[in-house]
Amino acid sequence: MEDTTALLDAEAVGDLVLLDPLTEESLLRTLQERFRRHDIYTYIGNVVISVNPYQSLPIYTPEKVQEYHNCSFFAVKPHIYAIADDAYRSLRDRDRDQCILITGESGAGKTEASKLVMSYVAAVSSKGAEVDKVKEQLLQSNPVLEGECAPYPEPHIPELPPRPKLKLRQDCGHYGYLNRGSSSLPGMDDAANFHAMQDAMRVIGFSPAEVTELLEVTAVVLKLGNVQLSSSFQASGLEACSITEPQELQEICELIGLDPGTLEQALCSRTVKARNETVLTTLTVPQGYYGRDALAKNIYSRLFDWLVNRINTSIQVKSGEQRKVMGVLDIYGFEIFQDNGFEQFIINYCNEKLQQIFILMTLKEEQEEYVREGIQWTPVEFFDNTIICNLIENSTGGILAMLDEECLRPGVVNEDTFLTKLNQLFATHKHYESKETQNARRVTDASLAPRCFRIHHYAGKVTYNVTGFIEKNNDQLFRDLSQAMWAARHTLLRSLFPEGDPQRVSLKLPPTAGFQFKSSVAMLMKNLYSKNPNYIRCIKPNDTKSAMVFTPELVLAQVRYLGLMENVRVRRAGYAFRQLYGPFLQRYKMLSPRTWPRWDGGDREGAEVLLASLGLPAEELAFGHTKIFIRSPRTLFDLERQRQERVGQLATLIQKMFRGWRCRTQYQLMRKSQILISAWFRGHRQKNQYKQMKRSVLILQAYARGWKVRRTYRKCFRAGASSCLANFIYRRLVQRYLVGLAKNLPPLSVTDRTWPSAPYRFLDDANMELKNIFYHWKCKKYRDQLPPSRRTQLQAKLCASELFKGKKTLYPKSLQQPFRGEYLGLKQNPKYQKLHAVAKDKLVMADAVRKVNRASGK
Repeated sequence: MEDTTALLDAEAVGDLVLLDPLTEESLLRTLQERFRRHDIYTYIGNVVISVNPYQSLPIYTPEKVQEYHNCSFFAVKPHIYAIADDAYRSLRDRDRDQCILITGESGAGKTEASKLVMSYVAAVSSKGAEVDKVKEQLLQSNPVLEGECAPYPEPHIPELPPRPKLKLRQDCGHYGYLNRGSSSLPGMDDAANFHAMQDAMRVIGFSPAEVTELLEVTAVVLKLGNVQLSSSFQASGLEACSITEPQELQEICELIGLDPGTLEQALCSRTVKARNETVLTTLTVPQGYYGRDALAKNIYSRLFDWLVNRINTSIQVKSGEQRKVMGVLDIYGFEIFQDNGFEQFIINYCNEKLQQIFILMTLKEEQEEYVREGIQWTPVEFFDNTIICNLIENSTGGILAMLDEECLRPGVVNEDTFLTKLNQLFATHKHYESKETQNARRVTDASLAPRCFRIHHYAGKVTYNVTGFIEKNNDQLFRDLSQAMWAARHTLLRSLFPEGDPQRVSLKLPPTAGFQFKSSVAMLMKNLYSKNPNYIRCIKPNDTKSAMVFTPELVLAQVRYLGLMENVRVRRAGYAFRQLYGPFLQRYKMLSPRTWPRWDGGDREGAEVLLASLGLPAEELAFGHTKIFIRSPRTLFDLERQRQERVGQLATLIQKMFRGWRCRTQYQLMRKSQILISAWFRGHRQKNQYKQMKRSVLILQAYARGWKVRRTYRKCFRAGASSCLANFIYRRLVQRYLVGLAKNLPPLSVTDRTWPSAPYRFLDDANMELKNIFYHWKCKKYRDQLPPSRRTQLQAKLCASELFKGKKTLYPKSLQQPFRGEYLGLKQNPKYQKLHAVAKDKLVMADAVRKVNRASGK
């Protein structure tokens, strides 16, 4: 076993083999703590315990598939992918057929676990068109088999060819076989599930005709539950039964192509052959209902078998190819109810056999590993449940044999005679008790009823009520009903009842339900013994299917009847922990100065030196060829505690060294930076000094040269020559400027404010003055040419400008419009002319206005 930190968490160990102390309370507490952390998977050796969270968890992604692919079983956290990968690699690399057994009660997540196993194998297996097709068919088998377990109302299926109506109602409560409990679940979409099942059947390879026939046979089963019988009496005084309402019978016969009279006669009467005579006897109402229910159960059971065989035919390996088998067994777990009947009896018998093979295979695997590693094998004491299996299945004196004997015995047969026979046969058996055997032993137990017996199973004591044992064990189908089904013209239904062929009539009684189940269990055990088993134990954490709710009492009951404590004890037989020398040395080598930090020798020698330096007791250790074995979990956890302490010390040492290195590095970096900054600063300072000295030298040179030139100039020129030359140059520049300005005057438009710029800076003031003079001259010339009316209009504009400039938003836009005064054309209006003739006043302004009174202004 290879470990990780997750497996060695003392509060919630990932492997219950390492649990210390091992008690029901500590085991339950560990499961609860892991469940609280959303770790729903736990190991018992290579057995996976799965606690249903009733919610989706992000632990089934493609990244998770890659994480567990080709990874050692114990190298990562417990997961269902780990056991699936281990089984797949054993199948692929060791050429060993595999079987994965998934057990648990209803709601524990068995079906979901089987889906996860198959989806993982499909994801990691080899590729190819044919392989991908088979994988897809295998994955799609789940919705088909699940859909067949729960009939649906008739949907509209456009892909199917024209077919007779199934005549099913949408209300499930209408059908007697469906109205005994809730017909719907919250969050379930029946229509979507039906279409998913239909798509899956198409992928698997079902033809439209096969789908149609499948739905028709399922409808027949539903309608049989609504066939009602009434009592009547014949002339001879014998009781007989007849069909109360022929409508359902008529619809059944239309679906399967059978004469209604033939089916009615098969349901209400029975043909008895004695020697060479054939006698038709009528059935009573209870007998008629028994035959009706037996027919419905047989049709549905055989239809399911046909469905499984049809899927197997689609995905079977081609003949001549090498076959490697991986089986996934999803089986109901051990059952202990308040009232346990025949169903619980045979289910618990199967689980008893599975527990037997689990113990034997586990011990065999342990023994093989010990022998392979060269360690002496000490026989392990464990409870051998063979005595319980023999109590149930012994062919001459077992409970099933006694039940078959009672069912076949002529005369009055009932459960009381069966229980009496069991009490006589097992009066001294230590795993069997009843009221009569307790009285004989003078034991008082009020919990054991008179019509009950109790078996001490490996998972606990279970009390069975014998009521209905004989009826359910017989569960025989009358030959008349088989022949009626054979007579139908429905291809699928006819193929389900080959014994109805008149040419194959046999007087031999069909096997009982107990005998068939016992034979199936024997075949299953033979199959499992030939394969390498892998186990997944599923647990239901609460009865309400609430997300992340853990009910300790409910889980404890499942822990007991799943035999988890027994599983742990078997796994801990001998040495609880084993690991390859390499990983063990790699994990714990820091505990000895002789192996830390590096060991140059072999892995086994390193492990021996390490453990010798730790002073562990010799009886706690065993050295195999490739692995180290440690007897008790306490020793392992002591090693882990020392490792955690040493890891803390090493972490402190690493931190210290790192801090020292970081400080030295920072100091060296700061010193390097300081040297660099100092060098740049000194260089910068020297450059500035050099530049200052250079400027000073240039100034001195300039003054010296000027002094020399002036001294030379005074010798050659008179004193006033410079000012004369300067004035001449100034006048020539002014003359050139004025001549050029005269040639490039701007336009005379008063709106044109352009003016050429001065060519020399000393002319800027003169240039601005000339610009203003020229602009005022242009304006005067413009005013002089204006007519009097235009002059008056512009004066009004000027007054308006003084009033409104900067105060009216639209004023700049109105400047371009001349003021007319009268904007409405009133002078042409006759009414105005009459008014003007009377008033004789001058019209100042006329324009349209909007009147706003006090009411409309609010």
